Amino acid sequence: MGDARDSVRKVEREHEPGRPGCPVRRGADGTWEVRGYAAAREVLRATDTVQAGLGIETVEKLPARVRRPVLYQDGPGHREQRRQTARFFTPRRVDEHYRELMTRVAEEQTAALRAAGTAQLSDLSFTMAIEVVSDIIGLTHSRPGLKSRLERFFPEEFGQPGLTSARGLYWLLRQNTNWLRIHLADVRPAVRAHRKQKRDDLISHLLAEGCSGAEILGECLTYAAAGMVTTREFICVAAWHLFDDAELLARYRAAEEPERLDLLREILRLEPAVGRLARRATAPMRVGEASIAAGELLTVFVDEANADPDVVGRDPDLLRPGRLRDLGPGPAGLAFGDGAHRCPGAAVAVLEADVLLSRLFALDGLRMTGRPRVSFKDEIGGYEIRELTVTVPRPAK
Repeated sequence: MGDARDSVRKVEREHEPGRPGCPVRRGADGTWEVRGYAAAREVLRATDTVQAGLGIETVEKLPARVRRPVLYQDGPGHREQRRQTARFFTPRRVDEHYRELMTRVAEEQTAALRAAGTAQLSDLSFTMAIEVVSDIIGLTHSRPGLKSRLERFFPEEFGQPGLTSARGLYWLLRQNTNWLRIHLADVRPAVRAHRKQKRDDLISHLLAEGCSGAEILGECLTYAAAGMVTTREFICVAAWHLFDDAELLARYRAAEEPERLDLLREILRLEPAVGRLARRATAPMRVGEASIAAGELLTVFVDEANADPDVVGRDPDLLRPGRLRDLGPGPAGLAFGDGAHRCPGAAVAVLEADVLLSRLFALDGLRMTGRPRVSFKDEIGGYEIRELTVTVPRPAK
């Protein structure tokens, strides 16, 4: 696997130098930075914190009668919503309802790659993520072009909305237009169909809860961001590791599914798709040696917490599948979060990544050409991987 002194991370986020062994410290902007694993898990599980960042300040300005998407809820209401929707993400549900769909989409994508000879992995992985999450949500009556509408809504470069500059106003108007496109072409047709015939999916659940079309739109886009965008990047970074490490690829190809899934989770531990999680304290609390006042902000550095040698063992910046089997955290560490806001679709994301990647890497002559390009979304510490081009020999005519 290489020299233990060298990081095998493909995505290197920028970090301010911290004090060695200091799991919690106050940053230059006054925000508490949580970098140790135990402290990070404590913050994510704390009942005296609520979600921060992710545009929550804008959501909080909505009228009280408007139901917030589950991502922006906290407390008893949030726990009840999570309890009611947990059935969409149980291991049995994932295996019985989504595996067949994943397999079909993966085989369609590999067939398209064989026919064309080349493709962008970000396109293949996004198609897989869209199909799976759309089925979970119930976006099954969309007009053609959902992928392009989502690409416009989640662009590679985000602007700063506002009314104080021409650029900010343009961004605000553009995003409002994108909201409208998805509402008219995707959400409204799905809501109409679900009103006529109830289905076992998220939209039917939201309708039964009395949600309006606008509230359903907000929830759909929340799930799209959480389930489609991050899974696309996870699949790309996992493929990049497999292409660049012949030993790792041989191990992945030879493994049975449980070992392959653990290997992918270890990649995600090292390369979490969301590297920053923000919380706001609602009451005085202590985290490690730090005393946090009510109202103060905390940022969990997931990538650093996941590389805490006190928890993950030696050489935490190296891929070592199986390293966490005998340790406290799961194989992906805190890559899916923890506590009340832990990602409910963790099992879905890892399985769909494996279903697609195991079929891609079974293709004869599969290669990565060029070098991928990495960009960042600073607010969440997320990455985007583009120009990861995959090729296979085209069939002879």
